[in-house]
Amino acid sequence: MRRWVTNVAIVLLLSGAAGCASVGSDPRDPFEAFNRHMYTFNEGLDQDLLKPIATGYKEVVPGPVRTWVRNFFANLGDLWIGANNLLQGKPGETVVDWARFAFNTTFGLLGINDVATEMGLEKHDEDFGQTLGRWGMEDGNYHVWPLFGSRTSRDTLGSVVDWFADPVRYVDKGTIRWSARGLRLVSNRADLLDASRILEEAALDKYVFQRDAYLQRRRSLIYDGNPPRAARDAPLAETESEPSAPAGAQAPAAPPVAASQPASAEAVESAARLLEAPAAAAPTSGG
Repeated sequence: MRRWVTNVAIVLLLSGAAGCASVGSDPRDPFEAFNRHMYTFNEGLDQDLLKPIATGYKEVVPGPVRTWVRNFFANLGDLWIGANNLLQGKPGETVVDWARFAFNTTFGLLGINDVATEMGLEKHDEDFGQTLGRWGMEDGNYHVWPLFGSRTSRDTLGSVVDWFADPVRYVDKGTIRWSARGLRLVSNRADLLDASRILEEAALDKYVFQRDAYLQRRRSLIYDGNPPRAARDAPLAETESEPSAPAGAQAPAAPPVAASQPASAEAVESAARLLEAPAAAAPTSGG
């Protein structure tokens, strides 16, 4: 464990040092040049390894079995989701999360059947990065880490805590533990096989589109789908604050639509979830 922690620390330090050499045009993404390299590396890994394996998994494994696998890991995730809701001061949601775990583990046969949803118990999506955000910690810079994908500085810290809270991590036998992590990763990636097509249609610059989609989704999650109006309308407010043109002057041409502008809510959700797919170590919170 000490060796693993040391290696991760070295990677993070080297990554930060490399990133300091470049300054991006977006103030949220000062390490854009480095992040683009890491994005290309992760995308290549996905195209050459993860996506083919996930495609084979979807073709070979029957749909009901894939649903059981998805439900099993989602059920484990409800434990930590409930803990985060408690830390965020939402006891009602915590009761729902832990009730879901209790019902799905017992009546749902160790979680392979999602009976809790059929009972009307809503599935939530919480992690420690969101908890830190609810406590007031700012996003920090945007990063693309090798293997682990997109994270803000805050979410990077939160992911470390999520790693230690993952129930799969405490399986004694290493072979079973890593097999479970691999199965969870492949299952998550198989659920997103259509995302690549959506992204190709949604953006010319996939990096910018996915970065904006990730940041937008994370803000929405922190505020449970209802971010502050000032944050939602920031671009509009900036436009309205600009001085108006003198009477009779020709209005400036409208700026071109950015290549990264989301085509739909589905595209934004797919982009953001696809960015998080490489994080094999993180406990899943998807339903």
